[in-house]
Amino acid sequence: MSITASASVVSAATPVAQYSLRDETLTGDDLAAYNLYLTAGPAGLRVGVADVRRNKFVALDDYAIAPAASLAGQFRALAAQHDLVGQTGWNSVRLAVQNRFFTLLPAPLFRQGDEAAFLRLHHQVDADHETVRHYRHSTLETVSIFAAEKTLADWFQSTYPTGKLVHQTSALLEGVIHQSEQSGPRRLYLSVAHQELTIVAVRDKRVEFCNVFAFTSAEDLIYYTILVMQELQLNPDQDPVVVWGDLTHDSELFTILRKYIRHVRFGNRPFDLAYSYRLNDVFEYRYFELYALHLCE
Repeated sequence: MSITASASVVSAATPVAQYSLRDETLTGDDLAAYNLYLTAGPAGLRVGVADVRRNKFVALDDYAIAPAASLAGQFRALAAQHDLVGQTGWNSVRLAVQNRFFTLLPAPLFRQGDEAAFLRLHHQVDADHETVRHYRHSTLETVSIFAAEKTLADWFQSTYPTGKLVHQTSALLEGVIHQSEQSGPRRLYLSVAHQELTIVAVRDKRVEFCNVFAFTSAEDLIYYTILVMQELQLNPDQDPVVVWGDLTHDSELFTILRKYIRHVRFGNRPFDLAYSYRLNDVFEYRYFELYALHLCE
């Protein structure tokens, strides 16, 4: 195991390791025994490896990238120096992209080939730099339609032809649904990333709300949270809120959440999965979407 502190200046060419946590059982001798999970967004590149037979996460890497850097370029640079990324022969590979350019559609209304037309109702697609993809949530009867950096999608498809590309909200939704209660009341869940807040509401294992909000201050974050609670008729003094993401117990973001929401708590890792003791060096409420990629079909 090694833990590397983030550098104060991030090279435009090479991602900088913030965490590199490995179980000693992980070897590169038989990659077919493992799944590779990747996430990419403004917060950086994240890498997870799960042992298929043991249903257990055995590696977690987190890399910071330069602002506005090409995600494809960053992955190419990472693959050139990484012992796992870029390697082939995995049992399964999944990549989640993080952005605000997505929409959810009831599965019966979805028609293959109309992805761009559906997404244009919410986002002006840049055909030169973006590609539009979809992911079907079979258990939710929902289809996620989203935009991804075109060069990133091309790199992923050429490197992992059978890999699955999804939006980060798809991983979040699968993780939340997996943890939610059958016949349970409406619950609110937050995922906090770099200047982006994803809010999900679930009742009876059905998604009732999912959206991503841009924010630049703690006041923005609590404004969007309370606004959504009011719209969904949830009471900040009574209804619990679960939080995952890139924040700490003593951060300004969590402090303001505790100030205005009486029953707010950090979430757990996805249930029914095992995790190497090496991963105990990071808080359980971090990297939820990376772990939840294991639940995406």
